[in-house]
Order: sequence, then structure tokens, then C-alpha cells
Amino acid sequence: MAYRKVSDAQGAPMEVLHCAKGLELDWEMDKEELPEAGPSMDCSQMQHVDFQRSGCSEEVPDPDPELMEPIQPSVSVSPHGRFERLQEDPDYISHFTRAPAHKGQRRLHCFLLRYVSAGLSLFVLGLLFGWFIHTPARVEAPDPPSDSSDLLEELLLKISAEKIDALHKSFSSLSEKSEDVRASYLYRQWVGLGLNEVHMSNHTVLLSLPGSTPNTITDRSSHQCFLPYGIPCDQRGFNDQESPYAAYSASGSVQGEVVDVQYGSMENLRNIRDTLNLTNHIAMLKLGQAPLLYTLSILSELGFGGVLLYIDPCDVPLERHTWHQAFRVTLNPGGNPALNDVSRGNLASLLVQPISAYLAKTLLSSPASGRGGPCIPLAMPSNAERKQITLTVGNQLTYKKIYNVVGYLKGKHNPDRYVLVGSHHDNDRGGGALAVMNQLIAALTEQTKRGWVPDRTTVFCSWGGTALGNIGSYEWGKDNNIVLKSSAVAYISLNSPVRGTETLRASASPTLLQLTSDIQKRQLLSCIHGGNCPGPHVSSPQLPGDVSFFANQLAVPTIEFAFEQTKAEKASSLLSEAHFTSELPETLDPLFKFHETIAKMTAEALHRLVSDPVLPFYPLDIALDVQNKLKERSVLPAALLAAASSLRDRAAFFQSETMRPANDPKERDPAHVRMLNDVLRDLEKSFINPESAPGVYRNLLYSLPGGSTPQFSNLRFSKEAALHCDNISKPGDRRWDQEDLCHNIRSQCLAVIQRAVQSAERLVCFGLDLFENYPNKK
Repeated sequence: MAYRKVSDAQGAPMEVLHCAKGLELDWEMDKEELPEAGPSMDCSQMQHVDFQRSGCSEEVPDPDPELMEPIQPSVSVSPHGRFERLQEDPDYISHFTRAPAHKGQRRLHCFLLRYVSAGLSLFVLGLLFGWFIHTPARVEAPDPPSDSSDLLEELLLKISAEKIDALHKSFSSLSEKSEDVRASYLYRQWVGLGLNEVHMSNHTVLLSLPGSTPNTITDRSSHQCFLPYGIPCDQRGFNDQESPYAAYSASGSVQGEVVDVQYGSMENLRNIRDTLNLTNHIAMLKLGQAPLLYTLSILSELGFGGVLLYIDPCDVPLERHTWHQAFRVTLNPGGNPALNDVSRGNLASLLVQPISAYLAKTLLSSPASGRGGPCIPLAMPSNAERKQITLTVGNQLTYKKIYNVVGYLKGKHNPDRYVLVGSHHDNDRGGGALAVMNQLIAALTEQTKRGWVPDRTTVFCSWGGTALGNIGSYEWGKDNNIVLKSSAVAYISLNSPVRGTETLRASASPTLLQLTSDIQKRQLLSCIHGGNCPGPHVSSPQLPGDVSFFANQLAVPTIEFAFEQTKAEKASSLLSEAHFTSELPETLDPLFKFHETIAKMTAEALHRLVSDPVLPFYPLDIALDVQNKLKERSVLPAALLAAASSLRDRAAFFQSETMRPANDPKERDPAHVRMLNDVLRDLEKSFINPESAPGVYRNLLYSLPGGSTPQFSNLRFSKEAALHCDNISKPGDRRWDQEDLCHNIRSQCLAVIQRAVQSAERLVCFGLDLFENYPNKK
């Protein structure tokens, strides 16, 4: 099999130049060796004959075959054309013959040639002398590294824990400053580091902040008032900047019974709904097994008036002391709430408040956990009396400016293809991430000063308003939506690179799983734990933070490396939706070695994404992910299974044979490789779900934590199915009508998946058409 080039403009013969070459060679011969010129034909006549043969309409008689031997064309045509092939022929001169010329004419020619040559030599020497005098001395640019692997090694050597530590110290002095001061500082830093362009923009957005008085929970039977931490309300020391609250919750008061709903599973809610009237009751909800917005939407539909959120100590590592810790959450799905109308949405009537595990234990009358023994999850005993409480929430809405800083490192060959690297400069969670970001920028710009230029453009982004719903990234993304749909190649997240020191975990969309795994394995060879390294853990979970807009709305392939405190064998959960007061980076990582590891892994991923001729995306991993999500389903349409199998077969061929010649510099056609890269980039766009449940990604390729195997999110978290299918329990219900409704809902979800798989297959077929193979003709 050979690789076919779609267009080749260099295969046409260039016989009009043959005579000129022959003439040039004749002038180099010694005059005694020149044959006599014949009277019937000179060189200009030959050129005229060749010109007429090439397409002129006037007929001219053919030259005498005795005076000129025909030029034999080369058997094969090189990529440079036939003329270059003839130059390489050692018998090329012998193809030309001439008749002897008269001696007098020969002497005249030699006499004229000497004078003309002398005049031309003097003229050329004069030009060269003047050029050297008037041309200023040039400073030669340093040669770029000859090999991509050499460049990567040099890049990684420029990243060190000491440099990241120094950068962090410069940011820590701004921790108490306003957001515009921190953003302005970043802007000046990036300009000084040498980025091609740096922009600082602002958006006036609606923010939900703690009120002037703390939110409270009052036990109506004992008249005891508690703050969210679990301490009595009459104890002072309250700080509104650290107050736990749910941003964009409804404000006011609600009275009702405490109802233990555990994680809000439909099984628990079905049992509770059958026995209680839930109107205006207050749910006690654990975080961690379903998206918060999804569960809150179900509770609101069931009639609850308020929700108290907490994290069970059994769901976190033992070394994390969460008994007396409360946290913050946001109910903003993303962007400016003033534009998204969140304040008047479906959750407007629901009062939400995070509390500590200690207060949850008190309100649930849960037995104490045994010290030293197995952890006992918090739960209300079956014989316990439900407490009557009053929940008061006093959040305030205000308009405020948030700031984004965006800098560009322009690419050479594909400057309109963007690889985005995103972090944030929030006051409480941004220090370590920004230090890693600036270290990356410094290392890359230093390489560009030495002559290296990336193939694609890198866009460095520091977002504002992340903790309140990724406001800055959503607003910038919507402003640049049209450009990003056609230009964004990948998004590398630095949301929270070091949030523990227990496990190195990598997350990526399916197209980047192989690249992520390769990078992680390489870095673990020099593990900072001294040889006792955990194995690579790579998955495609729904990620928190600013990556949400790019993965969820645009289906841009994403990648993130982070150290966590969770054990390696435990699956990641949705506890990251809770924002605790972060530990300082120097407390978690005093030597900044963990930060250095994340910076180097991120740098390697970025280098591959901006430099590889063919993007390091693997379509076969998408097909395998689809089949993996379908294998545990009991009954599936035959058409869906056939589509998934066909996608796998085509993706395997596309990945194995077609991309290899496209990566070969000798075979590569830049225009078609660019088209191939666009196919690879757009594969994930096929899996965008037109509608999704609250808090669930529209991108079907991302899984949600929980369950023994990954599942498609629209099958696992369907709001319509949860409200209408799992609540069939009473004999008087119209059971058959509801069963038909459940079947229709499930069929619609499967149809969405089938259309996505078929769309991806068509895109792979288009890629195969770009680089189809054909037999090599010899």
C-alpha cells in the first residue's frame, strides 16, 4: 500500500529548458574540442521547435534527426520534476551533437567572448564590493534545537521547584488585594515574560455573597440557634469572608421537619415520598454521588422547601478533619447569572445551606462513630424523632466587575489553531496554580528567544469569578464562541494542581487518554516518592472548574493533571463541588516538588499539542469508550450496537495506517494534514447532547462518578426518568401509561447516543477519504 497525494504539480516535463542546459555546457568546453556547427540548424532553432511542440498553433518542420539525437525521458518522475532527473543523468551531455563550425567563425566567437566575459566580471565585482560596504553587519539568530525531543528536554530542565516557589511568593503578597489588582499584576508579568499579545478584560456580573448577618439553623424544640459550623449563634468570631454559604440560593426563612435523604438517590426519595408529605420539609443531603444541581432539581420538584448540605466523614481521607468544617457551593451552572436568569430559575424557592458534619450529626440524632474502628456513615435512626427546625438564609445579590487576563504565544504554520491553558486568580484558591502557569510561560518564551517557534498558538488564560460558577471563562468563551468553535484544539486545565499529596491523578477526554497515560508513566519513572510510586490512573470524569465551558459547550478535548489526597484505588467523586478554605501551597507542598511534577507534565502535554504535525489524538479510544459504556446495558437496539462496532473498526484503521504517512515529513502535504487535524479535533463534537439534566455535561463522553462501570450520563441522570419512572409504587397508579412513558424516555436517550456514534463514524470516513491508500505502480 502507498500513500496517495491528492495534488502534485511537479510532474510535468520541462523540455523547453533542455537546450539552454546544453548551451551552457557547450560554453564550458575547450575550443579545440568544439565540433563544427552545421548550416541547417542552430540552438535558437531548436528552442523554437520545442516551443512549437509544446502547444503553439503555427506548424514548423521537424529538425533533421541526423543533427540532433532525441532526448530520452527518464523512466520515473521524481517529486522535483523531470528536469532535475535529467541533470542527474551522467550521459546527459552525450545526448547533444553538433556539426563542425568554420575556424574563422570560431576565432571571432572566442575574441568576442573574452571581451564580454571581462566586462561582466568587472561589473559583478563592482556590485559585490558595493553590497559588502553598504550592508550592515547582521547578528545571526541562534539555531533552534534540531530535534523535538531535545527541545522538550531543554524545556523541562527550565522548570524547577525553586522557581515555582519564588513565583508563588510574589503572588502571596497580593492575596488580600482586590481582583483587579491581582489581574493587573498578572498582565504586567505576562507582558514582561514576552508573550506576543496580552489582553485584560472585565465583565460586570451579578454576584451572590454572604449577607451582613450569618445564616442560621434553629432547633424549634430546644430553641437553640446554630451557625453552619455547628457552634451556638451567641459565640462571636464570625467572619463574613469565611462564612459557608450556597451562592445564588434563595433568601428568606423556612420551617419544617428534617428529612434524611442520604445522597438523594431515587430509591431513597421514592421510599420517602410514599410515606411523607414533603412540602416545605428540609432535606439533609450528602454530597458526592450525583451532581448537586441535578439532585436539587429533583428535591425542588418533590416539594422540599430547604436543603442542608454536608459531607460524610466516611467519604474523605482520615487525615482530613472535616467534623467542624463547613464549605461553600455555587448553584450557578455557569456564566453571568444576570444573563442566565438564575435568580428566577427553578431553584428560586429552595433555600440551600452547607453545614459541618458535626451539626449534621446533631440534627440527625446519629450515633457517634467509633474511634479506632470502622467509620459509621451518618444516618438518622429509624426510631428517632424528626427535629423541627427553622432555616434562615440571608444572601445578598450585588453587581461587581470580574477580570480575565489572556495572553498569546503565536504559532508559525497554524497560528489560527489554539491550545488553551487555563487557571484562575480567585483570592482563596489560585496561588499554586498561577505560579505553575507563570513558570510554563517563562520556560516557553525563553525557548522562543532561542529560535523555537511552535506550530500552533498557545492561549494562556487566567479567569475571574471561578468560585461563583466559572463566570469569567463562560463570558469570555461566549464572546469568542464563533472563533473557538473553529480554532480551539485542546484545553489544558490548571484548576487546582496540588490539592493533596496522596495520588497523582490524570483526567482527560477520550481522544487524549493515550497521550495523558504516556506522560504520566514517563513522569512516574522519576517519582518524588523515591520508587514507591502509584500506578497511572487516567479517566474521563466530569471535571469541575473553568474547563466546564470548553468541554461541555464546545466539546474541546481536555486534559488535567493533579495531586489529590484521595487514595489511588478509590474512584474520584463529586466532592470537588464543595469549596473548603484551601490550605496554603507551602503547607501542602513545602518543597514545591509536587508543583514541579505537575508543571513538567503539563509542559510536555502542551509541547506535544502545539508542535506535533498531526495532533496526538486517538479516535480509537473514543470507539472503545463508547463500547465500554454500552457493555453493561441489558437490552440495547441492534442498530446501536452495530454502529458502535463499525465506529471501532473504522477508527482502528484510521489510526493505524492513515495517520502514519501523514506524520512523515517526506510524505506530508500541509494542506491535507491540516484537514486531518480538523477531523481529529471535531470528533468529540459529535457527542454533544442537545439537552442535558442540570449539573450534567452535555458532552456524552464524560462520565460521572459512582457505579461499578462508566455509563452514558443521559442514561444515568435523566430528570424525566427520575420523576416519572422510579416513582411507580402505588397500586392505583396508571402503571401501564407510566411504563410506556419510561420506555419512550429510554428510547429517546438511546437514539441520541446512536446519532452521536453515527455522526462520529461519518467524520472518520471523511478522514479516510482524505488519505486513502492505493496500489503502488512499479
